[in-house]
Amino acid sequence: MIKAVLWDFGGVITSSPFDAFNRYEVENGIPRDFIRGINATNPTDNAWARFESNQISIDAFDRLFEAESRAAGHAIPGKNVLALLAGDVRPEMVAALKMCKTRFKVGCITNNVKSAKGSAIPQTSEHLVLTMEIMQLFDEVIESSLEGVRKPDPEIYQIALKRMDVKGEECVFLDDLGINLKPARVLGMKTIKVLNSHQALGELEQHTGLKFL
Repeated sequence: MIKAVLWDFGGVITSSPFDAFNRYEVENGIPRDFIRGINATNPTDNAWARFESNQISIDAFDRLFEAESRAAGHAIPGKNVLALLAGDVRPEMVAALKMCKTRFKVGCITNNVKSAKGSAIPQTSEHLVLTMEIMQLFDEVIESSLEGVRKPDPEIYQIALKRMDVKGEECVFLDDLGINLKPARVLGMKTIKVLNSHQALGELEQHTGLKFL
């Protein structure tokens, strides 16, 4: 029996930053998916991994990411990448989240980045308010920058299960990255790789018995 629905945020509740990465690459004459490739190289100890687990500052990330990308052939300041992270909210996913909340516990497991002054991601005030309103819908929010551990480390999923007082087999987890779904499946969770809203909500209907589409 499903008791909880766990959500990623970027790429699930909001549009994927990968689209913004690709636009930046086109605009700057950089090969497609170059930025994703940098993030996937040495994924447990690269600049991105260390930043999301709150081990380094924004300025350090800016320098380290530029060094990593320069070594791969195209120097990109890390701060340029951070500016691309704020996606557009998907209202149909927020509506589904609200519906799930009426029947199940709802939680968020997100890899994010923060500075001492708050979010490192440039956003309009309207976007920040909307993001905060959505975050308040969750019963629990597990953030990599606060926990010091990030997906796909199994520990962050175990933290979520403990705080929500559920077992893995009682959960559905939605994420846009397959690598983040594997540890969830090992823990017994039903998983949904989010390719688009329609596909994801169709699969979520099958797991929850709710009607979203």
